[in-house]
Amino acid sequence: MMARLAELTSPEISLRATTSVLAIPIGSTEQHGPHLPMSTDTDIAAALCERLRSARDDVLVAPALPYGSSGEHAGFPGTLSIGQTALELLIVELCRSAFDTFDRVLLVSAHGGNTEPINRAVRLLRSESRDVYLFCPRWQGDPHAGHQETSMLLALAPERVRMDHAIAGDTRPLAEIMPLLRIGGVRAVTETGILGDPTAAEPEAGHRLLETLTAALLDDVSAWLEPAMP
Repeated sequence: MMARLAELTSPEISLRATTSVLAIPIGSTEQHGPHLPMSTDTDIAAALCERLRSARDDVLVAPALPYGSSGEHAGFPGTLSIGQTALELLIVELCRSAFDTFDRVLLVSAHGGNTEPINRAVRLLRSESRDVYLFCPRWQGDPHAGHQETSMLLALAPERVRMDHAIAGDTRPLAEIMPLLRIGGVRAVTETGILGDPTAAEPEAGHRLLETLTAALLDDVSAWLEPAMP
């Protein structure tokens, strides 16, 4: 059974709306060093939603939102950011529209810079008694364009990874460089745009991490949709 919103007709969606959750992947269009595509965050969010729909027959996946709040990556060619205010408003209005059809909406955001504005949007939507849930994948290790993200892209789309251009970036702990990032963005700490070291990335590690993140997403969604029996 098809489970992608964009591939269905309106009457087909109407038949499934009351028994389905709408999952919306949210990413960004931002630099990921000289070796990863601009769509990296969007690709990861979309992959997690696809894996979720494969595991549950009550999930419909919406087209991915490829723009987010990426101001910290300003100065790197190709980065397109809509900022926090616009993203917050976009999520609020998009979800309000979705709730015309669906009773529950799941947001899966794979870009850290999106978290604050989306959380604000979720709080507003919940204050309107709308059943919305936000999942943000997290992992230990490199925060941006490093070993983990590169490994996942090698697992998802190896033909789009330029491993011959992969180089180590700033490998200091994120907590140590966060003050610099807040003041001057990623450019303040690395000319390559990489926070971490992608040079040893491998698809096997990417598959394992995607499986871990998918399991976490499944657990969260199950807890949200299926409250524990008394």
